Amino acid sequence: MGIMKTYADRVATLRKRCIERKNLAWKDTAIPRAEALRKSARIESWQERQGLATRNVLCKTAFEIDDLELLAGRLAPRSAEASDEALSDARKLLEKHPWAGGQTGHCEIDFRQVFKLGIDGLADSIKARMQNAPGERQDTYRSFISAVEGLAAMIENAAKCARSRIPESRPERKRELRLIAEACERVAHKPPGSFREAIQLLWLTILAIQHGDSVSLVSPGHLDRTLAPFYDADIASGRITRDEALALIESLYLLLNEFISDGLAIAVMVGGRDESGNDLTNDLSYLCLEALRRTRLVYPTVGICWHEGTPTRLVDLAVDLICRGCSNPAFFNDATIQRGLKALGVPPGDACNYINSTCVEITPVGASGVWVASPYFNLCGLLLEEIAAAAKRRPATFEAFKARYLKRLGAAVKAAVEAQNGLRHAREQRGRKPLQSVFTRDCVGRGKDIDAGGALYNWVECSFVGLANLADSLLVIREELFNSKRMTFRDFHAILADDFKDHEEDRLRFLNAFPKYGQDNPAVDSFFPEIAGFLVKTCGRFRMRPDDSPYVPGAFVWIMHEMLGRSTGATPDGRKAGTPFADGAGPAQGREIKGPTAAILSATSWDHTPLIGGVAFNMKFSASLFSRSPGAPNSLRELVLTFLRRGGFETQINVVDRNTLEAARKNPEKYRDLVVRIGGYTDYFTRISREMQDEIIQRTEYDRL
Repeated sequence: MGIMKTYADRVATLRKRCIERKNLAWKDTAIPRAEALRKSARIESWQERQGLATRNVLCKTAFEIDDLELLAGRLAPRSAEASDEALSDARKLLEKHPWAGGQTGHCEIDFRQVFKLGIDGLADSIKARMQNAPGERQDTYRSFISAVEGLAAMIENAAKCARSRIPESRPERKRELRLIAEACERVAHKPPGSFREAIQLLWLTILAIQHGDSVSLVSPGHLDRTLAPFYDADIASGRITRDEALALIESLYLLLNEFISDGLAIAVMVGGRDESGNDLTNDLSYLCLEALRRTRLVYPTVGICWHEGTPTRLVDLAVDLICRGCSNPAFFNDATIQRGLKALGVPPGDACNYINSTCVEITPVGASGVWVASPYFNLCGLLLEEIAAAAKRRPATFEAFKARYLKRLGAAVKAAVEAQNGLRHAREQRGRKPLQSVFTRDCVGRGKDIDAGGALYNWVECSFVGLANLADSLLVIREELFNSKRMTFRDFHAILADDFKDHEEDRLRFLNAFPKYGQDNPAVDSFFPEIAGFLVKTCGRFRMRPDDSPYVPGAFVWIMHEMLGRSTGATPDGRKAGTPFADGAGPAQGREIKGPTAAILSATSWDHTPLIGGVAFNMKFSASLFSRSPGAPNSLRELVLTFLRRGGFETQINVVDRNTLEAARKNPEKYRDLVVRIGGYTDYFTRISREMQDEIIQRTEYDRL
């Protein structure tokens, strides 16, 4: 009990420090990157030069560690060497080598080889392949080796940092620092031999790829699978206790929050099944969830890969955390996602090993060159364009109007595919992520960088924003302009263009007189399978560079429902100009007036399976509900299970009172660690825009189950 209290106190203090020093880490790599490119100017191979740049960035990476941290790997603040003049010179040189564009990261990497061989063994295996490789592949392998050498050097820097603090530390801290330094010194070259060493190597590798390769958002992923052999062995031998392992996981979570900027997402997943259908839940699955209880920060989100064999205890733990106001646990439907991946041609062994790459987008673990959210489509923006066209040339029937809209949407998809393929071509020419490639199957086997198509899976995912607003709007258009012919398209367009000025009565009729998605009414719900089917079919017509991979739709929003809504005029569903769209595949804000069950029935009235680009369904409950009703957690669990059993892709839940949100707006310093779910990810309520705060507050707050 004393040890647990010590760890609890330590995590509480580190959590506070994490919030306070969030923006102190120096993440700018311009100076060492420019230095390497300057020195390698005579080398013809861009691939080889990028490997040298990654190595130099990592060799120059500096760390700091305080008196409580249990893992190394927190970047040091800006040094005196990074002067404004040096930065300016470096950036001028880098402007001559502009970024090719497109998505990076959003993945979980493959740790199997480095855990088996160690970093030196990994480098040796690449050198062996290089001996008989043709010229271009030799350049690729040389770049891979340079990047791996940089990884080893960076880890040695972390070890030196820990050792440098030993002389000044108290006796018990000296011991901890030695353990940290020794772990780093070992994994800089050899395979990890313990849970501590494995989690230390895992974090430093993730950091190195993001920092050294300029890759965005590499997730820890399935910690309960990756680290299980080390945890089991250490527990069996008595080398580590459960509480010590929990503290190390909490330390990893804190380091994620130190490094990842606000407003993004990073993922851990637990549970799920192997390709034979066996449940993979283990003790680490519970620890990954338990670690949220004391850290309670935005990163990571922890997703449960739910299936019918998932232990009730795991579900109950996640529900308990949610009921206590921890918004991070989310539920993913393992069966739905595996079916969707298999339909894309992913074999069973990889289809059961997926990650929500950040928010809810799905990518295969350790083998992904997938781009996600590329791009986001504004469904209602296109609808307003079609309404403007109809005001000039009225369609004869609603079906004709809908067909014209879908044609416009199809053209937007085609244009987006052409743009994404253009970016992919540019990346093939001027990209390169050598360290990420080493940890992505099968870049080493193919002798290709991930930007050149070395990964096994290279599809592109897009996402469609405003689905609920579109469905609600189509119903209003059908009834107002075709069935009742209450107004003309010209008048309708003018009312919307003027944001309902002097037409509030019409707006309220559009908003309240017609059923809305989320109310379990087939009059509007029936639009969803039609729209989703069109999106799947349309995206499926296109192929992506470099290997003719598919274009895959999704229906999650991140923050784009607010950003796109801000620039979009009033819509036929009664939404005012400049206000957010629905926050994913759920109902628009405030429209699920028949309770959560009706919202779930609407949200699962259509097939989520093909939308591997991600489908997010948000629910919001009053915190007071769980304090006054002892049976509320059980009811919430059954509600979640109903959603999943009906084929729902993913659900996430906010438990927070409107009064708390309003108070946080008035006194942000008092609530600076208040975490809420947005549109597939979590964020600090006081750090998001006022418009996004309004959107969260306006969501329906259920006070009954």
